[in-house]
Amino acid sequence: MDFRARLLPVLGSALLLALASFAQSAWAVPSYSRQTGLSCNACHTVPPQLKPFGRYFKLHGYVMSANSFKPSTPQHTPKENIGPFAPMSAMILMSDTFTRKAQTGTQNGAVAFPDQLSLFYAGQISSNMGAFLQYTYDAQSDHFTMDNTDIRYANDASIGKTSVVWGVSLNNNPTVTDPWNSTPAWGYPFLGSPNAPGPDYGPQIMDLGGQVAGLNAYAWFNNSIYAELGLYRSAQIGGPQPLDSSASNVINGAAPYWRLAWQNDWSTPSNYTNSFEVGTFGYAQHVYPGGGAPLAGATDDYTDYALDSQYQLLAPSNSSLTARAMLVHESQSLHATDPGHPDNHLNTLQVNAQYYWHERYGPTVGYFQTKGNSNPALYSSSRTFSPDSSGFIAQWTWLPDYNVQLMAQYIHYNKFDGASSNYDGSGRSASDNDTLYLTAWILW
Repeated sequence: MDFRARLLPVLGSALLLALASFAQSAWAVPSYSRQTGLSCNACHTVPPQLKPFGRYFKLHGYVMSANSFKPSTPQHTPKENIGPFAPMSAMILMSDTFTRKAQTGTQNGAVAFPDQLSLFYAGQISSNMGAFLQYTYDAQSDHFTMDNTDIRYANDASIGKTSVVWGVSLNNNPTVTDPWNSTPAWGYPFLGSPNAPGPDYGPQIMDLGGQVAGLNAYAWFNNSIYAELGLYRSAQIGGPQPLDSSASNVINGAAPYWRLAWQNDWSTPSNYTNSFEVGTFGYAQHVYPGGGAPLAGATDDYTDYALDSQYQLLAPSNSSLTARAMLVHESQSLHATDPGHPDNHLNTLQVNAQYYWHERYGPTVGYFQTKGNSNPALYSSSRTFSPDSSGFIAQWTWLPDYNVQLMAQYIHYNKFDGASSNYDGSGRSASDNDTLYLTAWILW
């Protein structure tokens, strides 16, 4: 297809959206910014990517307010800033999607207005408790549902000369609690088209949002070492309650999640701030396949082990560089689904880097790869019965204001669901799914 013919009218539409958003920029401030009295760039390079102060704010339970930055006097004692109105925000995402070759029986090009529409409760609940709750309308399913949710209690303590931030979180997605952007819930790509084909296969921990509910405990030692433990149970939205055999992938009992990371922050004499993190996380679950089968007997067992790292450089000019890497290894023991060939594995690698000039515009480049052993029972949609996929992402982002993002993203596939060509047996090649995704994202 001719992308240039498609691109010009879409860019014109995006420009009109940007101009419309300028008229709102005087009041288009998210609830965390209203609560703290700080600009969005105090916590973010480009949302949702966090700076060190953003990580500090999150780990302290989203409770810091404008009062927190005032000194204590007999006339003023810092306290919670609970006003007559709830800390609410809203987001609208509009998009257009094109693939290199139209999907069978469809037109090429899918305008989504909205792509997503979200309402947030994001802010302080009490002096030590805060929340990030996202309630999202999805255009494809045409209904609202709970999105990423993190309700947490946090406090400060000390062990000898070691400072400790500790807390507990009630949430619906392993890694949604994480303060870095190198784990699945808040990892790159931050946005992706819901209307373009994507690889069908990946580790369990990459796709648990809204399917589970967990209670986690965490501690942050000397602003350096982070440890977290949690337990999750199935909490599927839209299914029968309690869950029965009509549900799929129902956790037997509880599934543990763990996280350990080390961070080091340092500054240079020229006021460049550096932050480096390296860590590991994991998740293990025993699930009943369901889908008409009783929730009893043999289970499919998945254990995910992961390594991640993030480096961030913040310049005095408000420019920033962030590089991330994540490697997930999944061991599968499928005694219920495929008892004849129960032992399988998947490996997923993601690496990417972003640079933003003055936190207003800049490129992102990334590489992704998933590999695993072939299995006809698991990967039936692949001609080769393989889960292997790989490719590159290139993206340009422009922020006319901190709460407005315009983005052009292109994904190129080297391999898709097991093959580079004719992966589905009907002649479609991996590169036929190359995707151009154009968005306007407004948050207020």
